[in-house]
Amino acid sequence: MKLSSSPYCRQYLCPILAALSFLGLLPVYKASYHEYGEALSKCILFFEGQRSGFLPQDQRMSWRGHSGLGDGWMVKTDLTGGYYDAGDNVKFGFPMAFTTTMLAWSVIEFGGYMPPAELRNALVAIKWSTDYLLKTVSQPNRIFVQVGDPILDHNCWERPEDMDTARTVYTVDAPNPASDVAAETAAALAASSIAFRSSDSGYADKLLGTATRVFDFADTYRGAYSDNANIRDGVCPFYCDFDGYQDELLWGAAWLRRASQGDSYLSYIQNNGKTLGADDNINEFGWDNKHAGLNVLVSKEVLEGSTYSLQSYKASADSFMCTLIPESSYSHIEYTPGGLIYKPGGSNLQHATTIAFLLLVYANYLEKSSQTVNCGSVSASPAMLRAIAKRQVDYILGDNPKGMSYMVGYSYVFPQRIHHRGSSLPSVKDHPQFIACTEGSIYFNSSNPNPNVLVGAVVGGPGEDDAYEDDRVAFRQSEPTTYINAPFVGALAYFVANPS
Repeated sequence: MKLSSSPYCRQYLCPILAALSFLGLLPVYKASYHEYGEALSKCILFFEGQRSGFLPQDQRMSWRGHSGLGDGWMVKTDLTGGYYDAGDNVKFGFPMAFTTTMLAWSVIEFGGYMPPAELRNALVAIKWSTDYLLKTVSQPNRIFVQVGDPILDHNCWERPEDMDTARTVYTVDAPNPASDVAAETAAALAASSIAFRSSDSGYADKLLGTATRVFDFADTYRGAYSDNANIRDGVCPFYCDFDGYQDELLWGAAWLRRASQGDSYLSYIQNNGKTLGADDNINEFGWDNKHAGLNVLVSKEVLEGSTYSLQSYKASADSFMCTLIPESSYSHIEYTPGGLIYKPGGSNLQHATTIAFLLLVYANYLEKSSQTVNCGSVSASPAMLRAIAKRQVDYILGDNPKGMSYMVGYSYVFPQRIHHRGSSLPSVKDHPQFIACTEGSIYFNSSNPNPNVLVGAVVGGPGEDDAYEDDRVAFRQSEPTTYINAPFVGALAYFVANPS
C-alpha cells in the first residue's frame, strides 16, 4: 500500500506534509514518474463517493450510505440513483449526462489501455448513471431534468444520508423545449451503447433505442431548458444553458451517427452545421459548450477518408489544436506560469481535463491516418499534442509549483479540506445520529481536515497564478465535480499504457 493511501498518512503524516508545503517549508518537487495506474483506479473510485440511491454490497467507498431513496415519489416515478454533481446533494441532469458521455468516450477510445479490473469499474460507473438517465426519459415527450431544490440544499451543510430538504423534481413536457438536456442525454446513452456493445449487447440496444427517441424529442421541440419559466429558478444560475442548445443537437446527432452508423444522422450533421452554429465558439468544451468535442468526434470520419463532406468540422478541430500550441502564431489558450491551461471563471481543472482528453483523442486519430496539423510556422504532430496533454495530467498529479496533487488521496500532499458535504461531515458509519441542516455548519467552518477521504476526487484547482487555497469555503478551487473526473479517466488510461 502506498503511504498516501494509508490510514496513518491520512490522519497524521499527510496533513503535516500538506501544511509544510503550503507554508513554503518543503521544496517544490518535480516528479519524473507517476503511478498512472493508481491514479486511474482512484479517479474511477471517486464516482462511488458521488452515488445517490441504494448502495450495493460491493460499494468500496465505505463511509457513504444510502441516500435519496424517495427521489421521484412526488411525480410517481422512480428517480433513485444517479450522481450528485459535486459537493452538494442535488442531481442536475445536464452535467450528469455530460459526465456520462465523457466516461463512455473514455472507455471507447482508451478502454483497451485499462487493466481489465478498471475497465469493469469504469463500465459500472457508467451504468450507475445510464440506469438513472433511462428513468429520466422513461415517459414519451417528458424529461426529468433535476431532482432536489438547489437553493434549500445549498443553504444546508448536510450529509446526503441525512438530507431533509425538498427533493423537488423539475420536469419538462412537450411542447416545452429541453433540447440541451435531452440531446446531451441522447449523446450519453448513444455513447454508452458503444461502450457496452461487446459486453452487454442487450443493454446496448436499449440505450441506443432510447437515445434515438430522446433525440427526436430534443430536435422536435427546440429551445433551451433553462428558458422554461416553471423550472428556471431551480436550474439557474447553477446549470443554465449559457451557450445555447444548438451545439447539443449536433453533439447528440454525432454520437447517434457513431453508435448507429445511420445515414440520417450523417445527413443531420452535414446539413445543420451552419444553421446550428457549428463554426461558433469552437475553442470551448465542457458541460455547457460541446463545440471542440463535437469537432474532434466528427473529424474521425474525415481522417479515415470516409466522409469528406464533414471537412469543415475537421478544419475547426485543427484550428482548436493550433490554439493550444504556444509556439504557434494561432496560440490563443492561456497557461499559468506553472504550465496549466487556464480559463477564467473558477473550477479551472474542468478545462484542463477535457482539453487533455481531446488532445489525446485527436492525436490518436491523426496518427492512425498518418497526418499532422498545419499551424502556420508549426506542424503539430501527434507526439506534440500528447506532450501538451501529458503536461496537464502531470500538473494535476503533482508536477506544479505547489508540489501537490490535486487528486485527493494520490501522492503525499493533496487537498485536505475539500468543499464536499459527505467528505467533511462525520460518516454515518461513525456517527449514526442525525445531523440536521444547520448543525453541519460547525464542520463546514472547521479548519480540520475532512474526516472522510473522497479518494480520486479532482478539485477545481489553482487559479491563473498557480495559487491554491486548501479551504472548503473557497469552493471554486476546493470543490470536486463529476465532469472534471470523467475525461480524466480517459487521459489517465492512455498514460497507463504510454507513460513516457
